[in-house]
Amino acid sequence: MDLQLKGKTALVTGGAKETGRKVVAIPADLTKEADAKNFVEQGHRALGRVDIMVNNAGSAPGGVIEHLSEADWTQALQLKFMGYVRCLRYVLPIMVRQGGGRVVNLIGNDGVKHSYWEIAPGAANAAGQNLTMSLASQYGRHNISLCAVNPGPVRTERWAGLVAAMSRDMKLSYEEADKLAPASIPMGRIAEVEEIANLVAMLASPLMHFVNGTMIEIDGGQQKPLMDRMRDR
Repeated sequence: MDLQLKGKTALVTGGAKETGRKVVAIPADLTKEADAKNFVEQGHRALGRVDIMVNNAGSAPGGVIEHLSEADWTQALQLKFMGYVRCLRYVLPIMVRQGGGRVVNLIGNDGVKHSYWEIAPGAANAAGQNLTMSLASQYGRHNISLCAVNPGPVRTERWAGLVAAMSRDMKLSYEEADKLAPASIPMGRIAEVEEIANLVAMLASPLMHFVNGTMIEIDGGQQKPLMDRMRDR
């Protein structure tokens, strides 16, 4: 299938994958408004236009509320949520002026399922869901559409940290915790980075432009929250 992405330009936060295309690397700390503004403006100048914005930077610490510090909450909200807000504040006016655009927000399914072990990610992700839906209704008339991808656990560098926190809070060995999270997923495994990247590429395509204000959940199913599974053991 031709995704009709040839000649399209994209800003991607938190990206480091080889593409074989022209890539302009722009270091930015998206907890800082000036950095977010520079990232969008410098990318726009380098590419000439911005057809696609993929918000992907940031993560939030897992854990129960007793183990979450002020710094953990700040990280969850300042980068995972406000980092998206900052980029969108500067990219959406560009898309309005050029007559359209596409935004794909990588968020996470903790925003649509409750789990008190993932309370900080859940708060940041729920805010991201609301942001996506609200902006989709506002900017649709400008030919700008937004959607969100809500994966469960993905095999990234963050996975080891989540497993370690799970081991601490649930008083399990690292090996037990590493097996528990995938066991709570209907497919019995976590997602691979390439699977999420392929989905985002499809959703960023002009073919998917009419998919607006939609949340795409990856292997959502009806899995039980991790702490509930522990009680069942």
